[in-house]
Amino acid sequence: MAEEIKKKGHSEEKPLEKMTVKELKVIALEFPRTTSVHDMKKEELIAFIKDAKGLKDEEKGKKIKDSEKIKTKLDMKAKIRHFKEERIEAQEKKDKKRVAFLRRRISRLKKQTRRVVQA
Repeated sequence: MAEEIKKKGHSEEKPLEKMTVKELKVIALEFPRTTSVHDMKKEELIAFIKDAKGLKDEEKGKKIKDSEKIKTKLDMKAKIRHFKEERIEAQEKKDKKRVAFLRRRISRLKKQTRRVVQA
């Protein structure tokens, strides 16, 4: 059974965090150790394997959207002017969906500029 898990673990090459405890134990048994692998929990196994392989802990941060990045007030004001021009064009074309979308974007940017000024 351990051989089956070993074959599966190496053929798929999935990240350590996604592996099961059984798969991690099989991988950990390949490295020399001072403590028993069978007594380790998943987090300890991952840390041991990363340490043995020489991998660094990379913490995954939140992905920040363009709208959430900190910008200067001038950049935001320029974007607001651009959206206002687009909104006028959409009003002339009588594109109600686009007008509503741009109105909300302009409103959101105005709120962000107020927050930037206060900070």
